[in-house]
Amino acid sequence: MSTLAPELAAAAPGGLPAADALDRALRTASPAEVIAAALKTVGRERLVLVSSFGTESAALLKVMADVDPAIPVVFLDTGWLFEETLAYRDTLIATLGLTDVRSIKPDEQALSRQDPDRELWFTDPDACCRIRKVEPLARALKPFAGWINGRKRFQGGARTEIPVVEDDGVRLKFNPFANVSREEIEAIYTLGKLPPHPLVASGYQSVGCMPCSSRTAAGEDARDGRWRGRAKTECGIHTMKMS
Repeated sequence: MSTLAPELAAAAPGGLPAADALDRALRTASPAEVIAAALKTVGRERLVLVSSFGTESAALLKVMADVDPAIPVVFLDTGWLFEETLAYRDTLIATLGLTDVRSIKPDEQALSRQDPDRELWFTDPDACCRIRKVEPLARALKPFAGWINGRKRFQGGARTEIPVVEDDGVRLKFNPFANVSREEIEAIYTLGKLPPHPLVASGYQSVGCMPCSSRTAAGEDARDGRWRGRAKTECGIHTMKMS
């Protein structure tokens, strides 16, 4: 692994190294190397992994746990999740020995004011994602200087060109799986004997909130089942800076 990450951190006391310099240093690094570099750059107390505990989440959580299972994990409990996802979260916590998983919920006053009838997902899905995901995550990330997520270039759309490290305002954003293939994800599941998300067997390739997730047919991309019939393809946490 490149030694540039710790050198940059040491050269900028009290601050963070430039995201583009870190990205150049880690462009060909393995996911485990990226997570290890993130730890060295910002420290465990200032680093967090954000996970949906969705259909591919176990792979990143497994790699993280092998590096350091005490890295905090933030899970957004939107109030619209499948019961299977909540159960899967608990299964993976036990399976991987995760020691600091924080389930974050939306602000109750915001829900009462903006979505009293729980129909916002239909009338204004962007607003629904904002109050149930974007705003809660922004609050949860405040103590941290860096965060890890599981986006992959092979997912297509806006994710096709994601870097390994990017600027996210006052913090760094690490994408350890940016370069991995679907086959590499499957290999992590196989070698780690990881349990699949319970909904995979019934046709869900990508799982988010219940009203906005659907099964996919043969030949469809995994994320074609998200916000089906709408132009929307992202919830918003990756299309704007979280600070």
